[in-house]
Amino acid sequence: MNPAVSGALLLLLACMGAAQVRFPAQGIALAILLMLGLAGWARRWRRTPQQLLAFALVLGLAGSRCGMASVPRPHSSDPAQLIPVDGPAPVVQLIGRIRADAPIRDQRCRALLEVSRIDGVVRHGRSELTLEDCEQPLLEGAWIEVRGPLTRPQPSAHPLLSDVSQRLAAQGCWSRLRTDAIRLLHQDATPLADARRRIALWFIESAGEERGSLLAALVLGSAQVSLPERLRDGFRVAGLSHALAASGFHLSVLLGTTVVCTRRWPVACRLGAGVAAMVFFLALAGAQASVVRAVLMGAAALLIREGGHRSRPLGVLLITLVVMLLVHPPWARSIGFQLSAAATAGLVISAGPIEQQLCGWCPPSIAPLVPLLSVPMAALLWTLPLQLFHFGAIPLYAVLSNLLAAPLLSPLTLASMVMALMVLLMPASITSLLLPVLIWPVQQLAGVLIALVLWIRHWPWAQLLVGRMSPWLLMLLLPACLPWVLPALRRWRWRLAPLFLIVVGVQAGERLQDRWIHVEQWGRQWLLLRHRGRAALVATHGDALSCHQAERLSQGMGHQRLDWVAVLDPVGTDQRVCWSTITHTLQAEQQGRLPLVHGQRLQSDGLSLALADPTGRILRVRVGQRIKVLRRLDLRPVHVSSSGTDGVVHLQ
Repeated sequence: MNPAVSGALLLLLACMGAAQVRFPAQGIALAILLMLGLAGWARRWRRTPQQLLAFALVLGLAGSRCGMASVPRPHSSDPAQLIPVDGPAPVVQLIGRIRADAPIRDQRCRALLEVSRIDGVVRHGRSELTLEDCEQPLLEGAWIEVRGPLTRPQPSAHPLLSDVSQRLAAQGCWSRLRTDAIRLLHQDATPLADARRRIALWFIESAGEERGSLLAALVLGSAQVSLPERLRDGFRVAGLSHALAASGFHLSVLLGTTVVCTRRWPVACRLGAGVAAMVFFLALAGAQASVVRAVLMGAAALLIREGGHRSRPLGVLLITLVVMLLVHPPWARSIGFQLSAAATAGLVISAGPIEQQLCGWCPPSIAPLVPLLSVPMAALLWTLPLQLFHFGAIPLYAVLSNLLAAPLLSPLTLASMVMALMVLLMPASITSLLLPVLIWPVQQLAGVLIALVLWIRHWPWAQLLVGRMSPWLLMLLLPACLPWVLPALRRWRWRLAPLFLIVVGVQAGERLQDRWIHVEQWGRQWLLLRHRGRAALVATHGDALSCHQAERLSQGMGHQRLDWVAVLDPVGTDQRVCWSTITHTLQAEQQGRLPLVHGQRLQSDGLSLALADPTGRILRVRVGQRIKVLRRLDLRPVHVSSSGTDGVVHLQ
């Protein structure tokens, strides 16, 4: 590692660290770490005090830039400034432009508006529109007029549940407006959005919803395509989410094919073709963090290659990431950016050494498979701490699933991109004759990939849930993992093993604790009961949203399946499918009758639920040896006399 690369690494650490600081203790820890790194950099490369001071100033400026701008705030003319701190939400007349297509989900559309006027006064900012009883999707570029109450998004009631306020703040939005009617003023020309819609619609109409949406996602990325939930979940559990998200893999397929096809052309033509391929990819996939990183790195690699120089992938990666964060600091908090950067670093740094080690261990008969194994292994090792921190889950068969899917993904991606180009560039009369013939084998190949993913998804322990990790445990886990991904630190592997054991012990102890976790959000409530690694749930509502949030809560705590779930509300047939995926036993209200009658008890090892009074207004919940008595309507603690426990229902 030369001085420039090590300096870029320190700059990246300053930018990423400053963007994550939330408490003074974290800022002090980051400052100490940067000072130690700066001292080591100066000593290793024998820098003068003047050079050391200048670089320290650069680190300080970069850290200040990323730290101050990583959390955007509303400006003076933002619609959120009209919302009073106390008091009712103001009802406003708003005119704005839809920024991105909003498909229909659960009979409603949700779109981000670029606000132009509110009550006739010019305003600049963004607001999220929710249209109830949406009959047709809202399209990008549509200017609309709406009327409704302007409110602030509520923060998450629990770290494991979706935080609407943080999601919107990352998009520069701090207000929401809900309505049941809109008035379309006019539609702007949106050639890029039209091209994306045309590609996605053609694939879905030609290959069906699942296969067509998969092929469209291989071109546009999952952020631009509405994928079926079953498909999205299957790829995530199998460890293949990167195949659906527009990233370096898709650009490498496109750019690599372009380079091979133009290898006999003059240098200027080769560069032009490569740039055209990257512009095409960026335009269709959008300026997401992973896409921008892939395009910048691809452009640098292409220029270095055509210039006859030898590229330094690690240096290119670090400089690319630093430039991205200095230009747009909020990317530092993006999970997609973090995972993309970590996976790329793994491929650049560790894929080669892992391949060498595997070649020494494996018999010659399977040597051709070693490169296919080393790439997903490197990416998994480098993204593992982030997956534990953000999701508390590990795709156990990720390496094997990538090995099995690799022969399918590359030809599918290339074929999908070629057909997308034909859809956009060729006359309709030709495409209507030619493309149905070409898509048939691609459609069958997509079916094989979907079947493979769904098969892996149902393997035992396909997704190992360990519970989300705290930031302090992550800080202990990182130094324990570094010797396993950095060849230069190999001798420290067993010396830092105690840190790994501490992390495992603390995380296991957290899972085995007896806990009551009460969450209230959107008028719904959940009570998660945990005892020695097992869990059960009491929920006040049985709709799809309540089930989805219950699944996030239980899986975030590290529970794949709950012993039982009691829903104090009717559960429809469609919702029962959702609830059955997270619990072995579901007891729900039916025809006005509670899940239990007085004298019965819903019970598993160390966890139980019973009615504490004949009217059913009071519940008695037990976790281990601790008992709480709760009001049924709001799951709040009350004090009542005990009741009998006849008719116990024992669950397996």
